[in-house]
Amino acid sequence: MRRLGAVIAVALLAARANAADQTPPGAGNAQAVEIARSSPLVAAAFRATREKARQIEGRALREATVDALYNENTCVRHRAGLTDADKARIVASLVSEGLLNDKDGAAFPGGAVAGVFPPVLDDGSRCPHLPQPFVSAPGSSFGGHHSYPGGLALHEDFNGRNALQLASGYAGVYGGPEDRDDASVPAGVSRDVLLAAPLWHDWAKTMVFQWNEDGSEFKELNFGGAGSADAWGGAGDSRTGGHHIIGVAEAMKRGLAPDFVITQASAHSAPTNGNEYKVVNWVRAAAVIAGIDPVAKGYLRDDRGRLRLPALRGLGSVDLNGAAPTQTNLLPEYAIHNLSDADFIYSGPVVATAQLLLSKLASEFGYDPADAARYNVRYRNVALSRSSAEGIQELYAQGGLPAVAARLHELRSLGAL
Repeated sequence: MRRLGAVIAVALLAARANAADQTPPGAGNAQAVEIARSSPLVAAAFRATREKARQIEGRALREATVDALYNENTCVRHRAGLTDADKARIVASLVSEGLLNDKDGAAFPGGAVAGVFPPVLDDGSRCPHLPQPFVSAPGSSFGGHHSYPGGLALHEDFNGRNALQLASGYAGVYGGPEDRDDASVPAGVSRDVLLAAPLWHDWAKTMVFQWNEDGSEFKELNFGGAGSADAWGGAGDSRTGGHHIIGVAEAMKRGLAPDFVITQASAHSAPTNGNEYKVVNWVRAAAVIAGIDPVAKGYLRDDRGRLRLPALRGLGSVDLNGAAPTQTNLLPEYAIHNLSDADFIYSGPVVATAQLLLSKLASEFGYDPADAARYNVRYRNVALSRSSAEGIQELYAQGGLPAVAARLHELRSLGAL
C-alpha cells in the first residue's frame, strides 16, 4: 500500500511539474470539455443547476446568473478593457491595503497578477471570454473535492439542494408551530438569494482551475488578507481561495444587490463568531478588483472609521413608540449559504480514496500512474467524471475492489476508457 501511495505521489508531482506557466489559457481545457460533455452524470447535474437558475424570480439576478453560468459567450465584466498596467495597479492596491501577501504573490506561478487575473480569452478587450465553460470546470484543485471535468456542476447541484433544504429546516423548526410542515423558506428569507448564491460562489473556478495538457489543473492563489493582522489590524488570517473573491468581484461589476453579494461572500465563513472581518475583507478585495467603492454601493458601511457589513432589510425610519429602528447586519442567508457549501467535508476525502482505488486497478485497464498525461486524461479524469468519487466510494463500501472494477469494465464497454 505504501508503494502504491508513492506511485500516486510521483504521478501527481509529474503532473504539477508541467503546470508552471499559468499566464496563457490552459492547454487541456478543450479535452476537459470533451470529457465532461460525454458524462451523463455531469449532464444531469448541469441541467439541474440551470433549472435552479431559471427559477430565480427577480429579473436582474436571474438574467445575470443565467448569462454568467450558461452563456458560453458571456463577457467577463470585471476584466473588460483591463490593460497590463491596470492589473499591476490593482495588485499593488491589494498589497497596500493588506488584502494580498506580496510573498504569496511572488511565489505563485506567473506571479500575483496571474493569480488575481487568471488568463481569459480576448483578454483586454471590451468583452473577454471565459477560458472554459461552466460544464467542464472542476470543483477544486487537483486531488481535491470534485477535481475532475464537470465536478463543479455536481458540487453546485449538491450545494443548491443543501441551501433550500437547510432553509426549509429553519422554517419548520424555528418558524412556529404552524410552519413545521412547511417545505418553503422562512418568511423574510430570500429564496432567490439561496438559489443563486451557490451557483455564483464558484463561478470563477472556470478561470482559476483551468486544465493543463497533462490533465492536471492550474494552482490557485489565496488572498483577501495578508495573513497576520487581518482583523481590523488585530490578529487574524482572512486569506482564502482566489475564486471566491474573483466571483464576488464579477457579481459587483454586474451591479447585483448587497444582500446577494454579501451572502455570496459568506460561503467560506459566515460573519459570526468573530469572523465578520473575513467577509468584510473579501468584499473589500472584490471591490478593488471590480473598481468600485463598496461603501457607496452599499456593500459595506463605515462604522467610525472601521468598515463593517451594512444593516439590511431593517425598518428604516419607522419609529416604534420612540424606539430605535431595528436593523441587522446578519441575515439568515449568510449562515445558510455558508453551511450549504460544506460538501467538501465528505467529497474531499473520498477523492483520495477513489484515486487510490483507480491506481490499484490501473494496470488491469492498461494505464500506468507514472505516465501522468495518459493516466489523467484518459483514465482518472474520465472515471471520476463518469462515476464521481462519491459513487466510487459507495461501490467500494458495498462490494470492495471488485465492485469498482466492474464499474470500470462497464465504462470500457461503453468506449469511455
